Amino acid sequence: MDITAFRMFRHITVAAIYFIGLVVIIFVIPGLHTLSVALFSGAGLAAIVIGFAAQSTLSNIIAGISLTLFQPFRVGDRLNIMNEYGKVTDLNLRHTVIITWDNRRLIIPNSVISNEAIINWTIEDPAIIWPIDIGISYDSDISLARKIMIEEARKHPLVMPPQTLEYSIVKPSFLKPETLANGLMDLSILHTVDPDFKERGEVKVQLTELGDFAVNLRLYVWFKDRGDAYSSGCELREAIKRRFDSEGIEIPFPYRTIVYKTDIEKEKASGRAATAGDSKVSYAQRSRLTDIGDKFENENGQ
Repeated sequence: MDITAFRMFRHITVAAIYFIGLVVIIFVIPGLHTLSVALFSGAGLAAIVIGFAAQSTLSNIIAGISLTLFQPFRVGDRLNIMNEYGKVTDLNLRHTVIITWDNRRLIIPNSVISNEAIINWTIEDPAIIWPIDIGISYDSDISLARKIMIEEARKHPLVMPPQTLEYSIVKPSFLKPETLANGLMDLSILHTVDPDFKERGEVKVQLTELGDFAVNLRLYVWFKDRGDAYSSGCELREAIKRRFDSEGIEIPFPYRTIVYKTDIEKEKASGRAATAGDSKVSYAQRSRLTDIGDKFENENGQ
């Protein structure tokens, strides 16, 4: 019996013991027996009221039993639910307890959690492919950037190589003892089980977008579980940034130019003054040319 079913069975057993103990006490003590008969004989309306009041509790109990039987998650699994990520620590008749990544306790009623979409990072195959997005400038060398990202990913100790990834995914019942050699698998034999496994283990970099100010590259790496992926992703970003700086790969960011209204008005005023000055000079020049022309005509006439 797994720990999830064991804990639910324990909660049901404890509740049954309390209920049976209460019934025994009522029947053993004569005064309580007489009182209970009188209460139950006129408890029709009270039962209806209590039934409506206990509707939420009963739905939680039924949902808890359903979660235990069908097991969309188990105690110890890591989940994404209701925009939260955490580890399941308890499942009882009324609620489920989840400890989040920042050590908060989420207590979610079973009736609520049974109606929510759940991402289970642990069930069957905990290995995960983790994307890391980084943008470079349009002047940077894409091939060099891709090479740096792949090299830094392969150097990280928690990034899973293809052999380790395949061994963690394939069930041992599929393999024969002769397929193992020094803790690694014969990949040619393994590919007869699933030919897509080698591709799943490779580190890849793809160009995902030509943005407004950056060429966006996405690095795909594999980790053994969701817990390793987040922290290792942060470390990889830092390592890639350091390599980009040393190799001359620029990570761009948008520029913003702020123009104040007073500056615009000053520019307009200076422009008008310059235009007016040009007009005055032109008028003066035209007047002088006119005077010279009149003088020349008078001299010739004489």
